[in-house]
Amino acid sequence: MALSSVLLTTGCGGSGGSGGEAGATAAVPAGFPVTVDNCGVRTTYEKPPSRAVTVHQHPAELMLALGLKDRMVGTAFPDSAVLPELRKDYAAIPELAKREPSFEKILDAGPDFVYGGYGSAFAENEGRSRKAFADAGIDTHLNREYCGEKRVTMQDTYDEIRTIGRIFGVPDRADELVADLEDRVGKAAAEVEGEPEVSVFVYDSGDRSAFTAGGKSLGTELIRLAGGENVFADLDDVFGDVSWEQVVERGPEVIAVYDYAGAGSVEEKKRFLLSQPALADVPAVRNERFVVLPLTATLVGVRSAHAVEDLARGLHPESFR
Repeated sequence: MALSSVLLTTGCGGSGGSGGEAGATAAVPAGFPVTVDNCGVRTTYEKPPSRAVTVHQHPAELMLALGLKDRMVGTAFPDSAVLPELRKDYAAIPELAKREPSFEKILDAGPDFVYGGYGSAFAENEGRSRKAFADAGIDTHLNREYCGEKRVTMQDTYDEIRTIGRIFGVPDRADELVADLEDRVGKAAAEVEGEPEVSVFVYDSGDRSAFTAGGKSLGTELIRLAGGENVFADLDDVFGDVSWEQVVERGPEVIAVYDYAGAGSVEEKKRFLLSQPALADVPAVRNERFVVLPLTATLVGVRSAHAVEDLARGLHPESFR
């Protein structure tokens, strides 16, 4: 992924560095105030945030890809290996918790902005509602995939990047990053154009039932762009449970295994699927056709373009020989 040209602009343009007096006294860039409607919450930013906390990995990687390391004072909930080109910067930011940090832990970091990846980032029953942060004078933003309004597409990824670019006063960096991602997706899709669609079942986790990607997930769009069809695209949610009987009935040709911390290793998931007598005649199981994707790569963020190419190679290997 061609992020280098974006990453090299860290500290140039926009507003100043992280927190403290530097962030407070930095010149406000042109284009402010910025008003953003996000998942039912309208926020007006009089200036770019200077002390951001990200909850979940994909918002952190998105900000880092925009060269915003110096505006970040905390991350939380890493769930897969960080993109190589972002690893050093990610490691330099304090990790507040292995999962979602408490409201108090986030406040201790002194943020002026909290960016959540999943809806659980702002779980009201755990004291982290967006209203609670607003009452504490802290702005919030939730990844648009969890607004729950419609099916998510790659356009939502591009719009999310541009929105964060606007909020932080770096719209040119956002446009450059989007162009890079669009180019990667376009090249992968062109390689499989005209090939017959391959049916795909997404296996996230589960044993008594299968937790899978539904029609509102970005995963469904990534599969389509890669020349496939999600067999549970009719599931009206981002993720949801389906029965193994349903999996058998739909007979997927390929299983996309989502890889992330805390849900068992990829090898454990494969062994489970291959050991189930009820699944023995499912084409993907019978032929042991698996494609492995980091969960972070299937969400609205900078990795999704990588996922299209990886999926396309797994679904249509003959197109890449």
